Amino acid sequence: MGHPARAPILQSDFLLLTSYLDQRPQLFPCIPRPLVYSCATHLRLLGEPMTTWSYALPRLPWLRAKYVLFVFIGLMLAYVLVHDESFLINAKDPEWPHIHPFRWYLLPHGIAGACALLLAPMQFSDRLRRSFTMLHRVIGRVYVGGVLIAAPMGFYVQYFEERLGAHRSFSLAAATQAVSWTVTTLVALALIRQGKVEAHRRWMTRSFAVALVFLEVRVVLGVTGWEHLGPSTVETVVWACNVFALLAADLVLQVQEWQRSRPLPRTAKMAAD
Repeated sequence: MGHPARAPILQSDFLLLTSYLDQRPQLFPCIPRPLVYSCATHLRLLGEPMTTWSYALPRLPWLRAKYVLFVFIGLMLAYVLVHDESFLINAKDPEWPHIHPFRWYLLPHGIAGACALLLAPMQFSDRLRRSFTMLHRVIGRVYVGGVLIAAPMGFYVQYFEERLGAHRSFSLAAATQAVSWTVTTLVALALIRQGKVEAHRRWMTRSFAVALVFLEVRVVLGVTGWEHLGPSTVETVVWACNVFALLAADLVLQVQEWQRSRPLPRTAKMAAD
């Protein structure tokens, strides 16, 4: 029979701790001595000089996949800022004449989208969620607000570009991403308001996956050089990243479910002597 990894606590160890606390009363003053003495007396009355207790030790993997993923996302973000968004800090960038007609629509889209992308990884921190619940909720509200601004504005910016000569397929792809991002986010919001935490986390994973399409498209096009192969190639990459986002999210969820359900390694039985 498989059991969680366990570490023994012997009666002799407990009695040694009692003696240590007696000799150093200035240490751990918050521990009530009567409670310690009562436990020690109970152990003596058991009549088993080496009674063994055990407690479960949590698994602490040295390298967690989500941290590797977030580092990779950070590298993607840095690449996109340098390769595609350099016009933000360079007024003489040749991209400005193209952006100028819809700059006031692009500004709220960019700010809201950046807030969502930067804050979302914090929501996947178990430590933050447990220790700073209120901060977790505030960040969640900011993320939802960012999505509700960035998603429709992103579609409108692309529609504006279509009016300037861009292919309609790009507008359809932008509409698909905007709807997917908004729907997954609102479903996650509705679920947490109903107290369905696990379902909420699953849909937030899907929401963040859709948000990453912005980075994925630009990284793929830039690293491979496909951005120079014409609109049809760019269209293919955009649609492929939209589909990949949801498939990747559900793949991650399936892996997490498998990790939670797999049996723990077999350990030796800890019996009383």
